[in-house]
Amino acid sequence: MPETSRDLQLTADGELRHFLAIEGLGQALLTRILDTADSFIEVGERTIKKVPLLRGRTVVNLFFEPSTRTRSTFELAAKRLSADVLNLDIGTSATSKGESLSDTLLNLRAMASDMFVMRHSQSGAPHFVAQSVTPDVAIINAGDGRHEHPTQAMLDMLTIRQHMKTFSGLRVAIVGDVQHSRVARSQIRALNTLGVDEVRLIAPDTLLPHEPEALGARVFHRMEEGLRNVDVIIMLRLQHERMEGALLPSESEFYRMYGLTREKLAYANPGALVMHPGPINRGVEIESAVADGPQSVILGQVTNGIAVRMAVMSMSMGGQLNERQSGTGEGVAST
Repeated sequence: MPETSRDLQLTADGELRHFLAIEGLGQALLTRILDTADSFIEVGERTIKKVPLLRGRTVVNLFFEPSTRTRSTFELAAKRLSADVLNLDIGTSATSKGESLSDTLLNLRAMASDMFVMRHSQSGAPHFVAQSVTPDVAIINAGDGRHEHPTQAMLDMLTIRQHMKTFSGLRVAIVGDVQHSRVARSQIRALNTLGVDEVRLIAPDTLLPHEPEALGARVFHRMEEGLRNVDVIIMLRLQHERMEGALLPSESEFYRMYGLTREKLAYANPGALVMHPGPINRGVEIESAVADGPQSVILGQVTNGIAVRMAVMSMSMGGQLNERQSGTGEGVAST
C-alpha cells in the first residue's frame, strides 16, 4: 500500500478519519480514544441512553464473518450516538450473487451512507476499502483476517486502565492461540504503545506467530514461568476455524498445559486481572471458577466495548466531516 497505516487513518490535522489498526497510531491518540470512551461510560447508566453526536448519520454494519458480541455492541454504540443503523445480511446480499465488494460498497455509498463497520476474512480488506473504494466514508475495522481487531484491543486497554490506573510498570501475559488471533496482534501493539513494562506470550510453538519477538513480546512455553509476577492475564480461545492441520494433540491436553485454573492463577501477582475477548470456552482455555471469580473483569470488557466503539465512531466521523469542510478530502477513488 502506498500510504502508511497512519497516513490512511488520520487527517492532515491528526484526527481519526478511519479506524483500521493500532499499528501506526501514537500514544497520545490512543490515550485520547480512551479518554473519549471514559466520557461515554455514563451514557450507558442513564435512563435514556442517547447522545445526538451522530444524529442524521447512517452507519452500515458489514459483517462478512459471523459475530454476535462485536456486531451487537457496534449496533448499540451507533444507536446510542443517535445514528441510523443498517445491518447488511451478507448471506442474502448482492455479493452472494456475484457482485463485487467494490460495487456493493459503492451502491451503499450512493444511498448516502456515512460509515461502514466492516469485518472480513481477508486481512487488509478494510484498508483496501478506505484507500481505494470509498475513502470519503468512515471505515471502522471490526476484525480483518489474522491482521487486527483494533476496537477489541482498545476496550481491553480501557478495562486495564480502569483497574490499574496506569500502564507504566505493568507486565501483561497473553495466553493461548496467538498465531491465529487478530485480537492478540492489536493488543500487543496497543500495550507497547501505551508503555507497559513487558508483554509476554504463553503458548506452544504451534500457536505462536513467526518471529513473535519482532512484535514486541517475550515468549514463554510454560504457564508457571510466564505468569510469574504478571499483573494482567489475557486468555485467548482456540481459533479452530483458522487452523490448518492438527496443531494440538487435543483440547484436554491444551487445557492441562495452558488452561487458566485457580492453581495456575496463583503464579501471577495477587489481584492480577483476568481478561478474555470472548467467546469463552469453559474447560478449554479457562476454568469456570476463574472466569466467574473475583479477579475476572470479562463482563466489564463487554460493557466497555460499547463506550470504546462510541468513541472511535464519533471521532472518525468528526475527522471525516472536518476534512470535507476544509476541502482536503480525496473524494472517491476510481475502481
